[in-house]
Amino acid sequence: MKTILHKASDRGFANHGWLQANHSFSFAQFYNPEKIQFGALRVLNDDVIAPSMGFSTHPHDNMEIITIPLKGTLKHKDSMGNKWETIQSGEVQIMSAGSGLMHSEMNAKTDEYLSLFQIWIIPNKTNVTPRYDQRFFNEEERQGKLQTLVSSIDNQDEGLKIHQDAKLSRIDLAQGQNYTYNTISKSHGTYIMTISGDVTIHNNMLSTRDALGVSETDSFTINTNSNAQLLFIEVPMS
Repeated sequence: MKTILHKASDRGFANHGWLQANHSFSFAQFYNPEKIQFGALRVLNDDVIAPSMGFSTHPHDNMEIITIPLKGTLKHKDSMGNKWETIQSGEVQIMSAGSGLMHSEMNAKTDEYLSLFQIWIIPNKTNVTPRYDQRFFNEEERQGKLQTLVSSIDNQDEGLKIHQDAKLSRIDLAQGQNYTYNTISKSHGTYIMTISGDVTIHNNMLSTRDALGVSETDSFTINTNSNAQLLFIEVPMS
């Protein structure tokens, strides 16, 4: 088993006033040659957006983009005809940028901050027709068991679909409750983001917003030191 530990305090940070952004990988003005990507995972941004603020219309192409609001409500419009769709905490949004699109994303609330993860995954097919989807995921369905949020468009697994042999999932574990994660294959790696809590994985201790990349294994075990919420991003490593 191969592991790489990314402490929360070592992430890139940008304070734009309206946006507080933490970057797990090189992004915008943050550049670290040792943190370009983890396999097909290119971006994991942990953003806090001020009320009524957000990202004005801008382009994307050939990227699978997943947004997970953790607190608050996001609103989205794009060149595919979606007009200010709202995505609330508990929902997940996916967007296959494919051959190219334009979109805007804003905090839908005027009186509260929006906290979210934005994830970019390099696709296994380029210049596909752009597509958009979103879905609500019940918190109760990830208590002590894996809840699949996103998987490959080429298989019949549950969850939203993207153009990559990847899997995004969440689990909420109680203190003292352990869990063994089984990978798609040994050629995949899994990036574990600790949303909250304290866990130990293969002698690596993780606290809130710490992350661990695990590869070259078909399984690994999480030992919880407190109640914990975890996000798994499993991607091909080559």
